[in-house]
Amino acid sequence: MFQRMVASALIAGIAAGLIAALLHFAFVQKFILLGEQFETGALEHFGSSGTKAAEHDHDAAEPEPADAAEPAAHDHGAGHDHAAAGETSELTRNALTVTFMVILYVAYAFLLIAGFGLAEAMGKTIGAAEGMLWGIAGFVAFQLAPAMGLPPELPGTIAAELTARQVWWWATVACTGGGIAMLAYGRHWAAFGLAGALLALPHVIGAPEAPGYFGVAPPEVGAAFSARVLGTALVVWAVMGWFAAVAWHHEGRRAQ
Repeated sequence: MFQRMVASALIAGIAAGLIAALLHFAFVQKFILLGEQFETGALEHFGSSGTKAAEHDHDAAEPEPADAAEPAAHDHGAGHDHAAAGETSELTRNALTVTFMVILYVAYAFLLIAGFGLAEAMGKTIGAAEGMLWGIAGFVAFQLAPAMGLPPELPGTIAAELTARQVWWWATVACTGGGIAMLAYGRHWAAFGLAGALLALPHVIGAPEAPGYFGVAPPEVGAAFSARVLGTALVVWAVMGWFAAVAWHHEGRRAQ
């Protein structure tokens, strides 16, 4: 059983992580890079044209003395070094992103496969369609429900104290996961009532809030970033659920 769980989780998690990285590069990363530019001051919200005012300074347009400009004109090696360093930095960042996505979704896949094992022990059969539903339920528990109080944040976004956010996030995941499980497999009205209470409890209590609403990036950028993070996550979780169910059955047949 353990070998079956490990193999299924690795197959589903690696596949989902690679898909997540691809979707991240296609739809999300440009908003992170844009947010970092606002965070560092390279861009300014409400600036004259989205750039630093210093770039439009009249003094910057004046020609430099010939003696000062000549060394820069002939220093081609330094320019190539900066370009190479920039390419290396970007490759390193992208490689770390792929690695992080794979590790993250392998961990999620282990939780999903553990749920499959528990369901099978209780006499439930998880097919490909059920696996996708489990994946969507995982998305709701781990990302959508917590995002109702703590939405995905751009770099430089002001937020509440970290420990308080972590406690609320984990409590929301636990309550939402438990509530969904009771709705799916409960057999009595009491279970359905408890499920509704669990689903609502974190949001009735409320997520920790920042001391005020302010930030360096335009709200349109933050909204687009949050929407794309959640949209891509929904796709990845559904695909991971399908992969996990298929791999679970395949490994089960191999073990027989």
